[in-house]
Amino acid sequence: MDRLRQRADFVAVANGARASSPAFVLQGRARDDDGPIRVGFTVTKKNGTATERNRIRRRLRALIQRLDVIPMRPHHDYVLVGRRDALTRDFAAMLDDLRTALRRLDRQPAKSGRSQNNIKSGGNRN
Repeated sequence: MDRLRQRADFVAVANGARASSPAFVLQGRARDDDGPIRVGFTVTKKNGTATERNRIRRRLRALIQRLDVIPMRPHHDYVLVGRRDALTRDFAAMLDDLRTALRRLDRQPAKSGRSQNNIKSGGNRN
């Protein structure tokens, strides 16, 4: 399993399916290549100080490390968007939430609508 690191990859996954839980939002998207599963983590500044955001990110990374790879689909990218509840939510409950979110993603079609070019350029702001 690899990590997502480039903004374009995060933006592409944001156009995929999503499933929410109290501690995070899971976004997923199928890729056309035969590469490994890739996972990205993001926590916005509205979730607290840098220390709190780092703690949220660490907990999300630990979720992925403890999760069996089996519920994750090959050739897919996933992004976990952390929420403030990830600081206080029970870890076992978060792990169950992640398994449930992965099952929900499998049942959802990918989002459509905005084109990739609009997203990269910031969209039409007329």
